[in-house]
Amino acid sequence: MRAAQGHSIDIDLALQSIEPPDVLFHGTASANLNSIFEMGIHSAKRQYVHLSPDEKTALKVGSRHGKAIVLKINTRQMFKEGLKFFKADNGVWLTNHILPKYIDF
Repeated sequence: MRAAQGHSIDIDLALQSIEPPDVLFHGTASANLNSIFEMGIHSAKRQYVHLSPDEKTALKVGSRHGKAIVLKINTRQMFKEGLKFFKADNGVWLTNHILPKYIDF
């Protein structure tokens, strides 16, 4: 088995930092919104925060955790401010942490 996104095991995925699209999406449960808009999105027990390239995929991911909501992430601004992004082999985008100022509906 090969880890593509760095879930709960801390391993070197040998990914190179690359420029992301201007916007990526994060699917989550609506119950998490207060925490997200207060503290941002953290990787929790994973190595990275996972982002989807489209809203449909993010909605599917978010629905695994309760009533789903899709958040737009201003990845263009994050990248301009020096934050790093990685793209896993399966198309999932990864980053370390997303501050509330980069998050919108």
